[in-house]
Amino acid sequence: MLGIYFSGTGNSKYATELFCREYDEKTEILSIEDNNAVDKIDNEDFIVFSYPVQYSTVPKILRDFIISNKGLWNGKKVFVIATMALFSGDGAGQLGKLLEKYGAECVGGLHLKMPDNICDEKVLKHSFEKNKLLIKKSEHKIKKSAELMKFGKPTKEGIGLFCRIVGFLGQRMFFGRKTRYYSDKLKTDNKCIGCGLCVSLCPMENIKIENNKAISYDKCTMCYRCINACPKQSITLLGNKVY
Repeated sequence: MLGIYFSGTGNSKYATELFCREYDEKTEILSIEDNNAVDKIDNEDFIVFSYPVQYSTVPKILRDFIISNKGLWNGKKVFVIATMALFSGDGAGQLGKLLEKYGAECVGGLHLKMPDNICDEKVLKHSFEKNKLLIKKSEHKIKKSAELMKFGKPTKEGIGLFCRIVGFLGQRMFFGRKTRYYSDKLKTDNKCIGCGLCVSLCPMENIKIENNKAISYDKCTMCYRCINACPKQSITLLGNKVY
């Protein structure tokens, strides 16, 4: 078994690490950004794949990774962990369906509601205590799901026609177009001090420092790493203020 993830601010990475540790502590875990990821995937038959849902679908960077390496997936068994801030009818199913297009078998899924502590959408802002509770509940679900997997009974959250309908009607019908392309909506205000932290964190190399200020271009994959880490809270994407 191999654990693979794309993680924006760390939730999906943590979920992958905990699930794999509970299932088999010897499991290797890698980001899709790791230079060895493709070779490692090629040599494994069973993949635990975790990612953060965006509008009940797959982030552009992850979709591109799957398609660019479409020859990797034939014959693989995949269990999908989908992390989210609100809800997703078929977050696991969306990635599972994409992988099945290239010959994989999606054996199950797990949905985890995780905290967005730094965000530019007020509805997603929670108190510290609320975030602790979200993590505790998610940890319980992860451990239970890993235990069921050991007995050959993987959880099936987000899998199936009903879940697909809920995901489509709940978000994709209205907002799905936002993930079809990379975004050019990332904004930096005058609080920016040009420290360059956002540049080092961006998985798309979409941010540069010009005249001591962070400048973004048109290839943002909405991972929120820069927004989460900015020491001056000067970067926004969907909203206009960091909460």
